Amino acid sequence: MYLAINNKKIIPLETYINTIMDFKNLSAYKKSFNLAMKFFEVTKRFPKEETNTLTGQIRKTSRSVTANISESYRKRKYSKHFISKLIDSNAENFETQTWLEFSLACKYIDQPTFKSLNSLPLEVRSLINYTIDNPNKFGVNE
Repeated sequence: MYLAINNKKIIPLETYINTIMDFKNLSAYKKSFNLAMKFFEVTKRFPKEETNTLTGQIRKTSRSVTANISESYRKRKYSKHFISKLIDSNAENFETQTWLEFSLACKYIDQPTFKSLNSLPLEVRSLINYTIDNPNKFGVNE
């Protein structure tokens, strides 16, 4: 099936849907990506002895939130797989918050930095939970 766009270009309907329903357009993806980049910048200031421990863990888990969102979106044909990957994403989000608490306890970040960073995973969690609760709005056919 084909679809005309602006009466100038004809593209397959599936291509059109995939363009509109790209995982990069999801609010949860965008916010989690930005959050992972903020964690990356903050952890640049962590001591070198934390490179393979706290720094690596906070970077890994924050990036994994975003990666699991994108992976879930490619699995949306199967609702249980879609939801499972989003649950994994939420778990990584919680783990990221734990590493953030360690960062504060170890005095690698100050309280204002902690407070500003700690609110962002809550926003991401809300968006992920909304997606889990409303899979049909994200192209999942049950």
